[in-house]
Amino acid sequence: MKVTIVGSGDAFGSGGRAHTCFRVDASGTTAIVDFGAGSIGAWKSLGFQFDAVDAVVVSHLHGDHFGGLPFLLLDCQFVERRTKPLTLIGPPGLKQRLDVALDMFFPGARNAAWRFPWRVEELLARRKTQAAGMSLETFEVVHESGGLSTGVRLCDGNSVFAYSGDTAWTETLFDLSANADIFLVECYSGAAPTPNHMDWPTLKANLPGFSAKRMVVTHMGDSALARRGEMEQAGLTIAYDGQVFDL
Repeated sequence: MKVTIVGSGDAFGSGGRAHTCFRVDASGTTAIVDFGAGSIGAWKSLGFQFDAVDAVVVSHLHGDHFGGLPFLLLDCQFVERRTKPLTLIGPPGLKQRLDVALDMFFPGARNAAWRFPWRVEELLARRKTQAAGMSLETFEVVHESGGLSTGVRLCDGNSVFAYSGDTAWTETLFDLSANADIFLVECYSGAAPTPNHMDWPTLKANLPGFSAKRMVVTHMGDSALARRGEMEQAGLTIAYDGQVFDL
């Protein structure tokens, strides 16, 4: 399994980082986990093409995590002229939100004569499905998004990728990341607690409870970026756009 950090930023692009987007390659297949409104530029800056992608997994329905999907679909349609199927997987409400976004950004696009078949699969928490040949399980986390917000766990039979999504502290993160080869955990605030998000003092206090082999901090606001040195001293890795992990 290879994990590429396409975008590691928060909703505001703190530190000049792109919206959340991770590429997971395993056994000849490719999945994208989250694709924010500003992810397409970061994706292309790495020389990636969407035709390689078999599935897109969305953690929750905020624009910096799913808002780039209309651009992805239309790029597949008009630029890459994709023909192979694409599956979009996310929490209940994904299809409706995506339809609204398509109509708002590009009127008439929702009813286009698509060159490639694509479908939306809506997944409740603690249910399993397949995404790009990998086992996918989602876990409900604590983040108000107008619907279900989840963390994501992907396994190719050898390696495990886990991602917190956006969330305040919850012990569900221990189960989500249990013995994962890599666990991407959001930490928006460096000090003061922020509703619906992780802060560094809380994450630091709970580090002994994690069993993941590597923990990578992502979705950092300015105050969290200012505490990078402390996080690294605690044994964490700081995510940056373009970073690659071979598991």
